[in-house]
Amino acid sequence: MRYFHRTSVSPDAVLDHAAGFFGSRLAPVTEEGRRRAWSGALGSLTVSAVPEGGHYTLVTVGTDQPGESELDKLAKRFLGEVHVLADPDHALRGAY
Repeated sequence: MRYFHRTSVSPDAVLDHAAGFFGSRLAPVTEEGRRRAWSGALGSLTVSAVPEGGHYTLVTVGTDQPGESELDKLAKRFLGEVHVLADPDHALRGAY
């Protein structure tokens, strides 16, 4: 599955947050430019954060699992946390 999110958070801040979020759950595989990858018992996951037109960052999270797997729930939770980084007043909801 692949998930996308546009945010005002800088690409470096997104990738730093991804390292903290996924690093405690999965083993790092690659770290190159604006892309990071992790792998573990749940599957493989990649995160990329690239500048997109103006002051926005396009965050892409991809997994090798079918939708609604545990890894996909983590991916969606991460994107929710990126939203909170951009808007601290945002209430993070959901069962993921």
